[in-house]
Amino acid sequence: MCPPRVVSVKLACVQKVVSLDAPAATTAAGVRRAKFRAGVRAFVPARGHAVLALLSAFLLILSFPDFDLWPLAWVGLVPLLVAVARVERARQAFMLGWLAGALFFYGSCWWLTHSMIHYGGLPLPLAYALLVPVVLIVGLFPATFALTLAHLCARRGIYALVAAPPLWAASEWARLGLTGQLWNAVGYSQAFHPALIQTATWGGVYAVGFCILAINAALTLLYFKRDARSLAVAGLTSVAVALTIWLSARGEAAPPLNRPPDAVVIAVQPNVSVNFGRSPEETAALVSQHLEMSHGALNVASKDLPGWYAGIDVRDYAAREARNSAMLAVPRLVVWPESPMNFAYANDREFRALVGDFARRERASVLFNSLEPAPAGGAYNSAVLVNEAGRLVAQYDKIRLLPFGEYVPLPRWFPPAWLVSGIVGEFTPGTNYTLLPVGDETRAGVFICFESAFPSIARRFTDAGADVLINISNDGYLGETPVLRQHLANAVFRAVENRRDVLRVTNTGISARISPRGVVGDATGSFQPAVRTWTITRATGGKTFYTRRGDLFVALCAALSILLIATTIRRTRASKQ
Repeated sequence: MCPPRVVSVKLACVQKVVSLDAPAATTAAGVRRAKFRAGVRAFVPARGHAVLALLSAFLLILSFPDFDLWPLAWVGLVPLLVAVARVERARQAFMLGWLAGALFFYGSCWWLTHSMIHYGGLPLPLAYALLVPVVLIVGLFPATFALTLAHLCARRGIYALVAAPPLWAASEWARLGLTGQLWNAVGYSQAFHPALIQTATWGGVYAVGFCILAINAALTLLYFKRDARSLAVAGLTSVAVALTIWLSARGEAAPPLNRPPDAVVIAVQPNVSVNFGRSPEETAALVSQHLEMSHGALNVASKDLPGWYAGIDVRDYAAREARNSAMLAVPRLVVWPESPMNFAYANDREFRALVGDFARRERASVLFNSLEPAPAGGAYNSAVLVNEAGRLVAQYDKIRLLPFGEYVPLPRWFPPAWLVSGIVGEFTPGTNYTLLPVGDETRAGVFICFESAFPSIARRFTDAGADVLINISNDGYLGETPVLRQHLANAVFRAVENRRDVLRVTNTGISARISPRGVVGDATGSFQPAVRTWTITRATGGKTFYTRRGDLFVALCAALSILLIATTIRRTRASKQ
């Protein structure tokens, strides 16, 4: 045991040591905090650069429906490209791309909150808050684009801006592959201007976006440099884009006039309201509405069929009888849209009898949306075809389901999934690309609602032999919002990519016939009942390059992007050695 004096001396020594070490400890903590703050500042872009990123997001939002200021897309990314080329650190460019991308997706896709608010009962602030994680995720792809481009500019100079088009196309392709989302790819901003989107026949929507980015990059290069070399690069880029668009627009010859139709299509837009608590009487009345609208349209079509038969002189009895006989010989197809009616053909005997009787009586096939049984007690969102004899002859089960509508794209352990799962369905995705017979030899590929946003769906149908594409859809859950025209824009590209007519039949609009060159015709108004009569013929043109080769163009863009990054990294390492 130590004497008291020894103990007191040891305590004093310990206190002295502690007092001497305290400033050192404080200094170390301060250094760590300073390093942390410096690390954070390395990611924070300059205020002026952030303003430029915000400006790009704003201009891109305006270029899409419902603003429709489509020319802004050709200059809208210039501010972001200027900021990306100026940053001190590539990681700051990542934040700029993330900011611009997230705000663009939020500003153009805010309508996703409509169903959560109006039908899910979520408070408005909560619904808009739930959208934030979604846009932050998809915003990572413009962020990656900006990061990569800034890295290239730092290593190769301002002329590395010419890499922006393939980098952007690759980032959109990656977005579809990793998230299943390609909504509002920049090329869709040009959907309603057919002359500008014909490049889709060989490169899909990615090729249109490539051209848009090429012009943006050329303008950005001229902003930084106006010497002879820059003017030459920008000029050649602009000429190449213009020439590519012009050559792509030189399409096939028009089909021969007065060609007999292979089928008559009656498109029914019933405008069924969203109502989760219908009585059996209300449901029966709505089924009757579908049948009555279809019957009336079939009667009109038999008297005044548009197209080839309009040229027959009906004042002559023999000619009139020949026309009537010919009309009856033409197969007729009634198309009902995807709808909140929830038809269940397999499990509803009464509905099955009604549709069968109608088909036999009217001598017309009926295509409609139905809730069909799937394995393990699941359910398919299906397109069902009943022929003129009243028999089920084909069924296509929706492959690509709508997130937050037909399934919850969140882990079940994630808290927001608990909030949303009670207001959306849980469907089983289909697996087969089933063609539906329309008449004797004509075949149709039917894709349901949100599937119009997936180029591969329409391409697979066309490659399998579809003569016409039919899109049945229901946007009623999303109200009078920009989604109506944004959704239509997707269908326009599917027509151009595959050079096939797309017949779009919707519950609440917009229903329309889209020509193989992307011209939207005979469009209906929104949220009102309507009927359209169209004739279809077997496809005379061959398969487009896009139909045959798919995403080859954007795959090459991705390969080029990887090659540029790899060579840049290798040169950087070599310079450090």
